Amino acid sequence: MVGTVYLVGAGPGDPELITLKGLHCIQQADIILYDRLVNPELLKHAHKDAQLIYCGKLPHYHTMKQETINHFLVKYAKEGLRVVRLKGGDPFVFGRGGEEALECAKNDIPFEIVPGITAGIAATAYAGIPVTHRTLSKSFAFITGHQAGDIEAEHQWAHLANAVDTICIYMGVHHLPAITKQLIQHGKRPDTPIALVQWGTLNDQRTITGTLETIEKRVKEADISNPSMIVIGEVVRLHKKLNWFKEDIAPHIPVALA
Repeated sequence: MVGTVYLVGAGPGDPELITLKGLHCIQQADIILYDRLVNPELLKHAHKDAQLIYCGKLPHYHTMKQETINHFLVKYAKEGLRVVRLKGGDPFVFGRGGEEALECAKNDIPFEIVPGITAGIAATAYAGIPVTHRTLSKSFAFITGHQAGDIEAEHQWAHLANAVDTICIYMGVHHLPAITKQLIQHGKRPDTPIALVQWGTLNDQRTITGTLETIEKRVKEADISNPSMIVIGEVVRLHKKLNWFKEDIAPHIPVALA
């Protein structure tokens, strides 16, 4: 019999933010291939005989190539095993879940998608920044920061600068100077509010705010690096009023996950 592959979103970092369905998949898995940003606490819910395989990727360094991950998903499923591909955030939001699902489909492997809470809404929420607001933001966009220095993608910045109220950028710290430059060049005011949320939803979360004109200096002074969410727009002004998550003393509500 052929097994099933479950592409599971682990959420943004706080282990309590995983869905019940995602947790059940972990508990029932024979094989778990997990990413770098998956909270290790979640792996404690795997049964004692489950095989755990680390697939983590650092910037400019891949522990396991995507082709190898795809190969393992198919290989173990063909052995009749329940395979969980555990990914940070949501599998279909910059997580290559679409590529992995296509690989399963190509090889006639049954698969299920288990959505997770993506950092674009979770990290911002923990920083007291709503991506939408009735008077401040009626639209938002999720983009990857990896394309910020790509000349071929330059035309996209004109659309983003003028057509979207809130912009959430994943893994864009390295390209922050290019991001702010492009947005200002294409019509965003230099005093447009911007925030970076590092390690969102975790105890060591840090939030830095500024404007498109000042943020680069503030980020350097605070030594902010990835993983960080960048959020740009008027909703950032709500951070001071809505910052419920105290970053020096993180609230913790015990939850029985098992």
